[in-house]
Amino acid sequence: MLAGAAAIGASALTAGVVPGGPVATASAGTSGSWRAGLARLHEAMAARVARRELPGIVYLIAHRGLLHVETIGTLTLDGHEPMRRSTPFRMASMTKPIIAAATMMLVEEGRLALDEPVDRLLPELANRRVLTRIDGPLDQTVPAARPITVEDLLTFRMGRGMFFEPSFQPPYPIITAANELQLVMDQPDPRTPHDPDEWMRRYGTCP
Repeated sequence: MLAGAAAIGASALTAGVVPGGPVATASAGTSGSWRAGLARLHEAMAARVARRELPGIVYLIAHRGLLHVETIGTLTLDGHEPMRRSTPFRMASMTKPIIAAATMMLVEEGRLALDEPVDRLLPELANRRVLTRIDGPLDQTVPAARPITVEDLLTFRMGRGMFFEPSFQPPYPIITAANELQLVMDQPDPRTPHDPDEWMRRYGTCP
């Protein structure tokens, strides 16, 4: 359900509204493109529930005075209690779109550049070294080919993340080191005990 929640947000913002379609207002009634877009979105979301990827989905589309809310499925797989508009969801990583929007505002104002190295802002990430192989020892590194940029951070290309193969977070040295430093890279709870500055200091010690 958590993975679906993020996908729903992106799908709901794009699939239900047809770019370049007729302008629709609440007083004018629904347009053909609006109805067609909603139908496509419903089919896509209902298919995910039918494939048992998610027990249920709630999504809302608001566009130029029009509002559409739909609930599909149940609260649990094989359950009978239907999903409702008021059903609470646990949402993860919601700081990411907020920070991204704030960053793009700074870019628009000329205070940041997307291709700017992050060294000035996050000196802990300057002069990076990278592992020669992903499962290798921490002392087998080479200098990074280039600095990490603002765009790298916005697009999750900074060179670090969670591992899913050959298993979830396998016991590679880099993962073991992050766990020993209490960086808490792969679960929301328990949270890291460090404040942002200390977390970045520790994080910067890893390749």
